[in-house]
Amino acid sequence: MGIAVALNVVFVVIEGGFGFLSNSVALIADAGHNLSDVLGLIFAWGALLLGRRRPGAKFTYGLGRSTVLAALANAGLLLLACGAIAWEAASRLSAPPPVAGQTVMAVAAVGIVLNGISAWLLHAGSHGDLNRRSAYLHMLGDAAVSAGVLLSGLLIMVTGWSLLDPMVSLLIVAVILLGTWRLLKDSLTLSLDGVPSGVNSSAVMSYLADQRGVTDVHDLHIWALSTTSVALTAHLVVPDRGAEDALLTSLTPDLKRRFRIQHATLQIERDRCAHGCEDDAAA
Repeated sequence: MGIAVALNVVFVVIEGGFGFLSNSVALIADAGHNLSDVLGLIFAWGALLLGRRRPGAKFTYGLGRSTVLAALANAGLLLLACGAIAWEAASRLSAPPPVAGQTVMAVAAVGIVLNGISAWLLHAGSHGDLNRRSAYLHMLGDAAVSAGVLLSGLLIMVTGWSLLDPMVSLLIVAVILLGTWRLLKDSLTLSLDGVPSGVNSSAVMSYLADQRGVTDVHDLHIWALSTTSVALTAHLVVPDRGAEDALLTSLTPDLKRRFRIQHATLQIERDRCAHGCEDDAAA
């Protein structure tokens, strides 16, 4: 994370400066996008550090939820960057200024290398972690966007058609939006205590209901403690007291192995109306 942040800060300065010098809104647009990614990387990095803090009296689950907030902030930053890029590009469609295609190509080539290195560094921890995956996808997308900017610089040199520059900028916006939608959807779901995308709540319900001795399952809740940790609570109706210990011993490791649910809290009841029937009837 630290190396990726440093590389992207250097590239933002280079790309933004040469973008202004060469009148390339595509370079300026990509620099703005990379600046938002630097902030996103810093958020993700800080969230990872906070997530390692042990639970305490105030934050009894720890601060792992900060990784969800970082992913959501990342999505918001990208949307803001897209709006700024689109506005500037649209204003230049009617009267595009001359663009130094060779400069655009050179800077974009640097972007491909630096963003490619950053993506490679972040790839190892991106599986199964929305926070890390958001950082990795940003870097991978940036490398692809820089390739598009390089292509526009080449075409401008060959054709002299400066209109390609704002057109490529709008294409960059479309690419960023496509990649941001999934991130925004997943992070918003987790921040609202929705079931993480990698967990099938119906399958979990069926699994619990099929256990020996269980006659009913209710009040099942599944949510994310962080972008890598999932919690579950459920009430199990088990009339046979003798089946209780064996059930609790096997369910927790099984839920972790089958559904990647790391923190399970199960309440055993003797019948369906042991808790909450009056509230259900009133509702």
